[in-house]
Amino acid sequence: MKLLRYGPAGQEQPGLLDKDGRVRNLAGIVDDIAGTALSPESLAKIAALDESTLPIVDGTPQDSLRLGACVGSIGKFICIGLNYADHAAESGVAVPPEPVIFNKWTSAVVGPDDDVQIPRGSVKTDWEVELGVVIGTGGSYIDEADAMSHVAGFCVVNDVSEREYQLERSGTWDKGKGCDTFGPTGPWLVTPDEVGDFNNLAMWLEVDGKRYQDGSTSTMVYKVPFLVSYCSRFMSLQPGDVISTGTPPGVGMGQKPPVYLKGGEVMRLGIDKLGQQRQKVLPSA
Repeated sequence: MKLLRYGPAGQEQPGLLDKDGRVRNLAGIVDDIAGTALSPESLAKIAALDESTLPIVDGTPQDSLRLGACVGSIGKFICIGLNYADHAAESGVAVPPEPVIFNKWTSAVVGPDDDVQIPRGSVKTDWEVELGVVIGTGGSYIDEADAMSHVAGFCVVNDVSEREYQLERSGTWDKGKGCDTFGPTGPWLVTPDEVGDFNNLAMWLEVDGKRYQDGSTSTMVYKVPFLVSYCSRFMSLQPGDVISTGTPPGVGMGQKPPVYLKGGEVMRLGIDKLGQQRQKVLPSA
């Protein structure tokens, strides 16, 4: 099942993508793809619907019909750093003995095809295709063996990053990770039954048609169940929280010489079974 949110920014409606690629309206079934609507009971209720009875929404998704972030009212946008050994190597650091956790501020969240704005004064804005994990059932100190029962689904995240702010401006990584528009999320939340083996999903990212990232979730150091369990040791996870699980090699910082976004470029990225994103990069204001 593919759940999504469509419509103008700030006025998104809940929907699902039917087997023919059309958006069906879920208004009246759930208020939003958010919070308790992501519980196992709510997802089972949606899955039991006859999708042919739901109203068809005019427009083609990601073309004439804008999609918002696939999760509304995200409570926590938790990110994992250096979770691919080959990305750690290109960054010139060792794989950490425990996962690195940082945050993207929820004000960074935008739709999968919305513009990305380079922040004022930025000289090192970068890209990162990542697997997003959406929490459906909250909890603290979750057992790794039970972790997947807390997951509502998966999505694509572009963890846009300003490397100078992140690494050179004194402080935590958060400073370079949460700028406005730095969190394109979606196009849809895909439930685990439809994803299948989430440990073996191809993922890629291009800038102006040049392929920079071409990896797989199979090379993640810390896997999804462990990450859900690990994060829950330090905070209670709640329905609608998103965990972005790290990026494979090929980021701009890792190029020789480094390549950073300046404005005018188009980023395209995707993950097998989870869809694609496309963002135009706007120069700093």
